[in-house]
Amino acid sequence: MSHTPVPGVSFLIDANLPVIQHPTNRDPFLSFAAHRTLITRKLKGLEDFISFTSVHWHLGEKGMSRSFPSIHHTVRSILTPRTTIGWRFATAEEQEPSQNVTSDPNHPEFTHLREIYFAEDPDYSARFTVPVLYDKKTKRIVSNESAEIIRMLYHEFDPLLPEHHRTIDPYPTDLQSEIDTSNDWIYNDVNNGVYKSGFATTQEAYEKAVTQLFASLDRIEEHLTQKKGPYFFGDRITEADIRLFTTIVRFDPVYVQHFKCNIRDIRSGYPAIHRWLRTLYWEVPAFRDTTNFEHIKKHYTKSHKQINPFGITPVGPVPDVLPLEEEVRAVV
Repeated sequence: MSHTPVPGVSFLIDANLPVIQHPTNRDPFLSFAAHRTLITRKLKGLEDFISFTSVHWHLGEKGMSRSFPSIHHTVRSILTPRTTIGWRFATAEEQEPSQNVTSDPNHPEFTHLREIYFAEDPDYSARFTVPVLYDKKTKRIVSNESAEIIRMLYHEFDPLLPEHHRTIDPYPTDLQSEIDTSNDWIYNDVNNGVYKSGFATTQEAYEKAVTQLFASLDRIEEHLTQKKGPYFFGDRITEADIRLFTTIVRFDPVYVQHFKCNIRDIRSGYPAIHRWLRTLYWEVPAFRDTTNFEHIKKHYTKSHKQINPFGITPVGPVPDVLPLEEEVRAVV
């Protein structure tokens, strides 16, 4: 099978290949985790069909580019094709935060994610990124692009699911055009915007990126203020919620200080976004149960030595996410 190149993606194998090839098997797939794939996996009730392994939170400095990379989402590794370190698996002796931060159960001898890629293609020369959806039966990588993977998960397993999970549709036909439109500008200005700000190497580039980021947050705030219902498009959780949540839940704990995105914070500066965030976090287990703040904060603050050379991890905010029944305290 040949690698089908996709713009902005390392590679995608068999783009039209249905995920369900082993309908009688439990747990035929392994996902090397990224946040929005984990949200979708739990939201659709796919825990019995897709196990997952999380890479260690630390991304080795020698595996990191010194300039802003073309990344697609918050956990795409900042690597060059010639990386020598990059994402690694935790060892048996390490007790790391978050769920399933372990070695690869299919290849316990592998120490780094890159070995999964080289087992698939010894001549692979692009970035070694997460997530990776891996078929344990064929021993092939199905996809390493989270936008593709989450859409596979929406319906490929539906024939095997109970009705209450089968009917969950994060990409409903009547909202697809609106979701696609919002994905475009939110990805460019918000999901990617925090990185454009944080990895800017000139004052001009930083100010341009951070100004556009907050203009887009203002746009989201206005949208949520006018929209009826607790979610981005009303009373249904959609792909727009999944894709935006992973950035917003990291905003105050990480991006405000680490990436200098400090014009305002979410908690005190965007009441509608803050309410939306808290609703997803506290009322929808798929969002809360897949979020580990210690893992998140350690990754950024201890991996990006060019930004935070001493690797000091800020303590706050406290609590990580304000309960729904609490109000933001006024500054005295």
